[in-house]
Amino acid sequence: MSLRAATPHDLDAIMQLERASFPTDAWSDAMMREELASPHGRYLVLEEAGRLIGYGGIRAVRGGTDADIQTIALAESARGRGRGRGLLRSLLAAAGERRVREVFLEVRADNPVAQALYVSEGFVELARRPNYYQPDGVDAIVMRLDLRGWLAANTGLDAADPAADRTSEIRPGSEASTPDAPTLAGSPTLERTPGAASEAGACS
Repeated sequence: MSLRAATPHDLDAIMQLERASFPTDAWSDAMMREELASPHGRYLVLEEAGRLIGYGGIRAVRGGTDADIQTIALAESARGRGRGRGLLRSLLAAAGERRVREVFLEVRADNPVAQALYVSEGFVELARRPNYYQPDGVDAIVMRLDLRGWLAANTGLDAADPAADRTSEIRPGSEASTPDAPTLAGSPTLERTPGAASEAGACS
């Protein structure tokens, strides 16, 4: 199993997983292509035996102090082995490389398992957006992470310290026994949350 930066060549494989993971609100090819090319985004892909089994993205404008988890998705065969947590941690480490101080995401209110995962990584609830997820009419819980504290606890680096630019990705493996979180409408390990351009996702 390997985790690496996504490239434009991964688009077709990402879109296959995107459509399988989010059948009602999948991004278009053009939207995902734009995300992969954006200088403000960082997308990672997870591969196993030469096959793409997961991806995730975070938006962190260079020079800014906050970032947003855009999306995380895992193939059904890859769920339940801590890989969602590994992707989340790698995205947080990538945000630390840009000296981000806060990370935000939205999660469905009817998904307590995903909420528990985010809380276990240090996210706290800020607010709720009533009837945010449509057509289900489910509220969105807005969550925030103090990334400086997370980095200090998990890497020994501070996002405000120039040394944080050298933060390496935290790769899946040590969390292999940690179950992934079920989320999107009965589809385990998936959660969609709004991104900068349109609806994006965060999963655990």
